[in-house]
Amino acid sequence: MTTTPPVGINLSFCVKRWVTPALWAPLVRDELGLDLVQLTFDLVDPLWPDAVLDAAADDIRETAERHGIAIHSAFVGLAHYSFNQLLHPDPRLRDVAEHWLARAYRFAARAGIPRVGGPLGAVAARPDGHEPDAIPDSDYRDLIARMHRLAEAAAEAGLAELLVEPTPLRREWPWTVAQAIRMSDDLAGAALPWRYCVDWGHGTYEPLYGAGRAAMEPWFEGLGGRIGAVHLQQTDYQLDRHWDLTKPGRVEPRAALALQRRAGLGHAPVFLEVFYPFEQDDASVLDAVRRSALALREAAA
Repeated sequence: MTTTPPVGINLSFCVKRWVTPALWAPLVRDELGLDLVQLTFDLVDPLWPDAVLDAAADDIRETAERHGIAIHSAFVGLAHYSFNQLLHPDPRLRDVAEHWLARAYRFAARAGIPRVGGPLGAVAARPDGHEPDAIPDSDYRDLIARMHRLAEAAAEAGLAELLVEPTPLRREWPWTVAQAIRMSDDLAGAALPWRYCVDWGHGTYEPLYGAGRAAMEPWFEGLGGRIGAVHLQQTDYQLDRHWDLTKPGRVEPRAALALQRRAGLGHAPVFLEVFYPFEQDDASVLDAVRRSALALREAAA
């Protein structure tokens, strides 16, 4: 028997707007009709002082519970993603990124969030702009070593698993199914499981994968149970758009959920992940998110 995946929302739409749980929790539950969220670290900085960070974790945990909201995971967000993270050319800044993530794990555990995830990082661009098909092997080996250490830190903090989000950039890892499988094999025996959160705007990016080959089927079929979550967005397959579901595009929510269900991935929750210009008025953002959440709920019904 196939199962329809549970649906929820990444709190990316709340950034610089509904920034505290007292604001976003009733909005998610009462306005959007959802009870499952993915927190973004664009709302919480793991490098805040301990007392501030602990208070934020307690507030999030208590407010989410009070509103009947489950927080599946916390993702690194756009602010941290804009740095090169664990693949920065300066090893000292890779160390900083590793420390940042360890702090994120500690926060998540205290907030009652069992998973943390996101993209891992990017190597620097070459002066001539050439992009090889894979990052240097030395960088890859260093990345795997850091991921093993991070799994130990996450296990010590009390998390259940960690998630990697593949991105459609040659300077990041992984950007192909084969790379993702290799990474999974190299992380076998880690202190915690590493799984994947695949994104509808990433696997379908035609300028990288090619028209006719850019699709989610290879990711669903190739990774199977290695997938722990899915990001849904509206997109035109030409850029990673992160449009909401009121926009025209090539993603049909009902068909997307059906594809995931046929792939045997009913266990993996689907999170709407949408971004808005900071200067857009709040009322129109709320209206668009409300209508998008309704479309997603109807697709899952």
